[in-house]
This record gives sequence, C-alpha cells and structure tokens, in this order.
Amino acid sequence: MFKVTPNPPIPHDPALDPQKVKEATDRALDYYLTPEALEVPPPPPKARPLYIVDPSLDNETLLVEACESLSSANAMAGNIANSLGGPTRGPLLALQQLIMLNELLVNRLLDKLRLPQ
Repeated sequence: MFKVTPNPPIPHDPALDPQKVKEATDRALDYYLTPEALEVPPPPPKARPLYIVDPSLDNETLLVEACESLSSANAMAGNIANSLGGPTRGPLLALQQLIMLNELLVNRLLDKLRLPQ
C-alpha cells in the first residue's frame, strides 16, 4: 500500500543547526539589504560638453573649417537629390542651394580676411 504522508524529518540534522541557519540568514540579509555600494556614495557625474571648439583657434581657421563642412554638405545634398525623383527632389535641391549660398558667404569673408590691409 502507498503511504500518502512522508516520513517525519530527522530531529537532529547537522545541516539544520539553528546557529548555522541564523548565520546564513544574517549573511544573506546583509548582502542584499546593506550592500557596500550604498555605504560610499558614487561621485557625481562630470559635466562635460560633447563637442567643443578650441577657443585658441583664429577666425580664419574657423572659417576654413566651416567652408569645408558646407562644401561637404553641399556635395552630399546634391548626391541625394540626384538619386531621388518626384516631389521629394525639389526640397532637397532647395536645401542644397541654401548650403551653397552660405558656403559662398563664408568664402567671401575668407577672401576679405586674406586681403592685405
């Protein structure tokens, strides 16, 4: 015949020593409830800019970089506009023209800076 209830536990199991169980419980609670990371607060994050322009650069260098960036943007906009068709091409060509006009303005300012005074 099958026995429905299990055998009673052994009364003096060395693994179930109350002192060892208490120590293990205390270690687990200390680990999860008082982690060492909370004792020492983390340092605040440093506020730093993602992009910075060197303040020691002169105006001509800054304008040359702006001109080269505008030239690259003009070429990219032209390539994308040439690969598109229909109504989406018109606004992209207008954007390319706006970039080109700003590139001309920067070039004109560079020419004025390079002229002997």
